[in-house]
Amino acid sequence: MQRITIPGGEELLIRSLLDRQQYYDPTGAAERLGICSASWPLFGLVWPSSIYMAQKLLQRPVTPVERILEIGCGLALPTLAGRRQGATITASDRHPFTRRFLEHNAGLNDITTIKYRHGQWGEAGEVCINDAGAEPLSARYDLILGSDLLYDRDAPAQLADFIDDHAKAQAEIWIIDPDRGHRPAFTRQMATYGFELVEQERIEEVTMNDGGMAYKGRLLRYMR
Repeated sequence: MQRITIPGGEELLIRSLLDRQQYYDPTGAAERLGICSASWPLFGLVWPSSIYMAQKLLQRPVTPVERILEIGCGLALPTLAGRRQGATITASDRHPFTRRFLEHNAGLNDITTIKYRHGQWGEAGEVCINDAGAEPLSARYDLILGSDLLYDRDAPAQLADFIDDHAKAQAEIWIIDPDRGHRPAFTRQMATYGFELVEQERIEEVTMNDGGMAYKGRLLRYMR
């Protein structure tokens, strides 16, 4: 268990994995979803990007009619923090264990009505509901959030296409990128779907509760 403080806002009790060495895929569900042993534990760790995204979401006034989607949510700190404030928010990820961790952490923090959907971009192939652990994502949203998703050279095109599939005709997108080098390509791909980069907020540092993991990156905000 970790007690995570969202700067200027909430404190969350979070069940997470111990480290990056964890791996458990006895039925092969993760493998069929394209998750290798090296990337398997990444969903279950607390990342600075998600803390910062939760902080930014808490600074946004809650509008009950606004539909928010967190993609690649992992432990879903923004979803948990936003839901506690009354936001209408759906969490999504591709990992088969994400839902059980999300529901457990919601219970730890007395947060009710957490909505979760399977959301996967790239060459995922046919998704088995039993493997995914949730119904596939199908709705469209006003605001889409994503923390640290631009991992490799294929990510900009695949992620932009996925966002377009789930964004309303008029929508706002927040992406946090810890300077992995794929930001310009992503912005170009987003432009092909009518999204304009309207703000780049420099993140100078986010420090974890244990004082480690100093962090730098940018919050990218796109509008259509």
